[in-house]
Amino acid sequence: MYEWKDIPWRKIERDVFKLQKRIFQASKSGDVKTVRRLQRLLINSRSAKLLATRRVTQDNRGKKTAGVDGVKEVLPHQRLEMAQRLTLSQKAAPVRRVWIPKPGKDELRPLGIPVMQDRAAQALVKSALEPEWEARFEPNSYGFRPGRSCWDAIGAIYRGICQSSKWVLDADIAKCYDNINHQALLRKLNASPIIQRQVKAWLKAGVLDGNQLFHTEAGTPQGGVISPLLANIALHGMESLIKAKFPENKRKRFWTPLVVRYADDFVIMHEDRQTVEQCQQIISEWLTEMGLELKPSKTCIAHTLEKGEDDAGFNFLGFNIRQYPVGKTKTGKRTNGEPLGFKTHIKPSKEAQKRHQAHMAEVIDRHKDANQYYLIETLNPIIWGWSQYYSTVVSARTFGKMDTMLFQKLRAWAVRRHPNKGEKWAIGKYWRIDDGEGWNFRPKDSPAALYCHARTPIRRHVKIQSERSPYDGDFIYWSIRRGNSPDCNVRIAKLLRKQKGTCWECGLYFKDGDLMEVDHIIPKEHNGKDAYYNWQLLHRHCHDKKTAEDRQWHA
Repeated sequence: MYEWKDIPWRKIERDVFKLQKRIFQASKSGDVKTVRRLQRLLINSRSAKLLATRRVTQDNRGKKTAGVDGVKEVLPHQRLEMAQRLTLSQKAAPVRRVWIPKPGKDELRPLGIPVMQDRAAQALVKSALEPEWEARFEPNSYGFRPGRSCWDAIGAIYRGICQSSKWVLDADIAKCYDNINHQALLRKLNASPIIQRQVKAWLKAGVLDGNQLFHTEAGTPQGGVISPLLANIALHGMESLIKAKFPENKRKRFWTPLVVRYADDFVIMHEDRQTVEQCQQIISEWLTEMGLELKPSKTCIAHTLEKGEDDAGFNFLGFNIRQYPVGKTKTGKRTNGEPLGFKTHIKPSKEAQKRHQAHMAEVIDRHKDANQYYLIETLNPIIWGWSQYYSTVVSARTFGKMDTMLFQKLRAWAVRRHPNKGEKWAIGKYWRIDDGEGWNFRPKDSPAALYCHARTPIRRHVKIQSERSPYDGDFIYWSIRRGNSPDCNVRIAKLLRKQKGTCWECGLYFKDGDLMEVDHIIPKEHNGKDAYYNWQLLHRHCHDKKTAEDRQWHA
């Protein structure tokens, strides 16, 4: 009935979300029969199939990564054909093995890239399963869940230790994605028979590494659309287990250990070391049933405050969390008015700082002969991204340290380019000191300037409310959070506020996971200005549609 560009996406997205919201509400109330009925409606819905196809062929950042069939790009008329034949056939092609480096390590991480048709089917199944499990997941689970981030996990840790020092089990699961037991995972999934059989087919599809096919007896392939959800399902129950084993007893002033999990990394915190050690034993036995085990080299017990100890505190998600003893005038107070005697500081870990320094140095060395403009264009996203990640914690001193190191590297880069001119001349050429701009690394007569770490404002992140989910239908809450997220740049945040969290092309609220792009209302090639009054924020697919219409109009 429609060509791809003429599909009424606004109506389709609303129809799909209504079903997902009903699945969420039914799962929240424990109505399994209604959940299964609604999921069956969703996976057979033409709207859901079109949306799943769009997500993997148009919206996804990795849409041009080929599977074993070599298909990198799907044209609009092919997308319609893919959506029409999208069914859960319980067949699956092997995934293509791709090896990528782990940050700061010599080892490689294996990715499994499914073919495009399987990616669309996985997106379809995920759209039916995710609302059910979002209603069931534990409140302190943060990794790879819509609307939740690492900053929320750090906020939960801060709330757990800001009033008292605690012992901490800092643990990591060894090769979590590669070792999950398929039978145990499918038992815990407990979905409808057609979804169970399809998920099993994806798990057993095998891996093609080069020209050799390997059978998969365990694990979920990293790189699949549904893999993060399956991993979260496999690890679901950790927090409930600890609460059942150590119930709260206010009369004896015994509090349940706090469990905070981000994907396969988690911490367990309590004031008693023996309790933390028992938690480690209980979790180790529980993980064995899922075919998993703790990684000894990354599992340790530490204390957040040990006077005179250099190794106090612990690292989590690239942050160092530690408490420092202070005097009476600088300390906070407990709820009963007594002074704490310490301050809780969260800052970038030393390992994260070293990795960032090495990354910037490697970029500068790689651009020895490059134009200053291209060096700035390469460094700015790296500096901005790292600074924004740590902009919610105590990072001002670290940012100054990074800028000092960066200046030294750039000064050596400038002097190396002009060995006969001297350091003073080289600095005058590449820094705009004589122009009255101070130490501004910028080409002459160019607006492009190097972004400094210290320019990043420190703003505390507001932790997500524990029971919130994007499927609860409170779009205003989620659009406000999207604009206040640390990884949301100033331009997009202003446009979100201006547009009240909606896309100006389709009128729908931006949801978690939607790709947002800034569009020029009057295109630049038609004398449109690069200014706020000429900018609008659109979904990626809405941007594609508007660009095509602009070209057709001006043809």
